Amino acid sequence: MPYVVYILECQQDKLYTGYTTDLERRYAEHVQGSSKAKFTRAFPPKRIAASWEVSSKSLAMQLEYRIKKMSKKEKLALITNPAQLIL
Repeated sequence: MPYVVYILECQQDKLYTGYTTDLERRYAEHVQGSSKAKFTRAFPPKRIAASWEVSSKSLAMQLEYRIKKMSKKEKLALITNPAQLIL
């Protein structure tokens, strides 16, 4: 089952990073302010800024962790050029 790591551009210039098996469903949960999406209840998403499909949950979790450790400037550069993320 493929996993997707994604970055959302949210209100107040915030960025959110996560992973899922169903990006459409998960984005809808963020937009609706689901109880599963605490950060995006406070800062509703504007759009999916970038996403990467990976082959395993383990890899998705590793990439999510790497992205979350990046500075905002690095994340914005990654959004501009998604291919720079080495899978």
